[in-house]
Amino acid sequence: MDGRDWGTFLLPYDQAVEELKVKFKTMRAELKKREEYAPIEFVTGRVKKISSILDKAKRLQVSPDQLETGIEDIAGIRIMCQFVEDIRRVAEYIRRRKDLTVLYEKDYITNYKDSGYRSFHMIVEYPVQTALGLKIVLAEIQIRTLAMNFWATIEHSLSYKYRESLPGEMRARLKKAAEAAFVLDNEMSSIRLEILEAQKKFEDEANIVSKVLTGMHRLYFYHKISETIEAQRRFNELWEQHDMEGIKQLHDEVKEMLESSTKEEDRDEQ
Repeated sequence: MDGRDWGTFLLPYDQAVEELKVKFKTMRAELKKREEYAPIEFVTGRVKKISSILDKAKRLQVSPDQLETGIEDIAGIRIMCQFVEDIRRVAEYIRRRKDLTVLYEKDYITNYKDSGYRSFHMIVEYPVQTALGLKIVLAEIQIRTLAMNFWATIEHSLSYKYRESLPGEMRARLKKAAEAAFVLDNEMSSIRLEILEAQKKFEDEANIVSKVLTGMHRLYFYHKISETIEAQRRFNELWEQHDMEGIKQLHDEVKEMLESSTKEEDRDEQ
């Protein structure tokens, strides 16, 4: 058993995971603002459990003093995408980053494993600024679809239960499930444009509703009480009928009232 101080050893990996999660979540938010669609659905991360590190070191014959270079996924990031097409796009964004270095990639989508496992892996070097100075740690970034992630999560749990010696029937059923997940991804890709249009319509409607309600709230600050009450009454009727065109028109009217109130206030101050 390794007698090192594991808490201290894993600190840079904890920091790397937290920083990378924030950076990729920020990337998602930026892409969504720029393009109204983000290829990243969500991001998760974890530091490998000590028992898992020891098991992998034993399996790969990595000596205790070589763990930092011999085990590449102590720090792990998972980036989930809606569509298979998004995976390559996200990988390209990561390759362009200046705050990490991609060492190599493993394409388990084109060259999927015999078990049926599909994912795209990138092994990166990431600089962590610790209290004692700069430390470069290895991290593994896995990019996969939601269907791929669902399958991989189940497969990982079963492998842990059976200590990676899955019964033949279980392996066959998992492989069949992986094929079904692959078919699902292909089906989703075939109607990708329709899905994106529906999502954009939902986002646009949600934004209009938010702007109208925010605008009506601001009218109170200009003492437009009767106008606000009337706007609220109209909004309630339009929302009940799900009349989005009417809500858009109401938004324009509320916007005009706000602009007029702002000009009136500016004149009073002069």
